Amino acid sequence: MSNSLDSYLILSGLLFAIGIFGFLARRNAISMLMSIELMVNAVNLTILAFGAFVEPLRVHSAVIALLVIAVAAAEATVGLAIVIAIYRNKKTPLVDEYDSMRE
Repeated sequence: MSNSLDSYLILSGLLFAIGIFGFLARRNAISMLMSIELMVNAVNLTILAFGAFVEPLRVHSAVIALLVIAVAAAEATVGLAIVIAIYRNKKTPLVDEYDSMRE
């Protein structure tokens, strides 16, 4: 395969599709968070690919990618803290059991 934008976009699309499938197919909260991170990384790959192949975006894409990584790290930290807090109360990582918290 040649080093083109299309190959990066196909790889990014595949990663995003795997992330969507993982999010929709799993009921475990940790697996769902990992799938969200996979989707964020696919978007980050797309941003960097466009930055490498589109000249006006070259400098800005690296800054945007760093911001996305920082936001993803914060999101993972907060999400994992919430999952651990719920696990301590409910003793299950399954998301189906979380709806009983309204009562």
